[in-house]
Amino acid sequence: MMWQRVRQLILWLISFSILLILLLTGVENLAVPAASAAIRQLEEAPGQFVYQSRQTLRDQHSNSWQAIAFKRIRPDGSSFFYLRLVGFPGIAEIDRSQPLELTDSLGKLLTANDASQQIFTDAAVPEPNVGQYDLAPIVSELQAAIPLKLTLPTTQGQPIELLVSPALVQEWQALFTQL
Repeated sequence: MMWQRVRQLILWLISFSILLILLLTGVENLAVPAASAAIRQLEEAPGQFVYQSRQTLRDQHSNSWQAIAFKRIRPDGSSFFYLRLVGFPGIAEIDRSQPLELTDSLGKLLTANDASQQIFTDAAVPEPNVGQYDLAPIVSELQAAIPLKLTLPTTQGQPIELLVSPALVQEWQALFTQL
C-alpha cells in the first residue's frame, strides 16, 4: 500500500515537472507554426506601389514554380491584380492562347485570362517558362478554406498542375483587398 502511494507521488511529480518545463520554455515552440502572410510592399515609382506574395509551388513532376501574386497601384488610383508563374527554363513552354484554370477540391472551375504580353520587353520573344494571369475578376470567388489546383496549359499538350494551400489562397485574397 505504501509503495503504491510513493509510486503515485513520483508519477505526479514527474508530470508536474514536465508541465512546468513546458510552461517555462514556451509551449508555442512545440506547436506547428501557423502560416503567416508574406506580403511585401515596394514603391516602384513615386506614387506607384506593388504589393506581392511569393511562394514556391511544386508541379506533378516535383519541379519548382515561383508563384507571385501581386497588386500594382498606380498614381492615378487604378490597380491591377495578377498571378505570375515562373518555372525553370526548359521545364515547360506555356501556351498563352489558353487561360489558367483554377479548380477547387469541390470541383468548382474558374479561369484566369493570360496577361503575359505586359511583362516582356521584347514581345516577339517571350520567355516560354513565364506566364502571367489576371486574377482580379475571380479572386473573390475563390474559397479560402479549401485547396486549389492550378492547371497551366503548355504547348507540349500535357498541362502543368500546381497545388495551392488554403493559407496561400487566403494570402492572395488579403493581398487583393490591400488598400
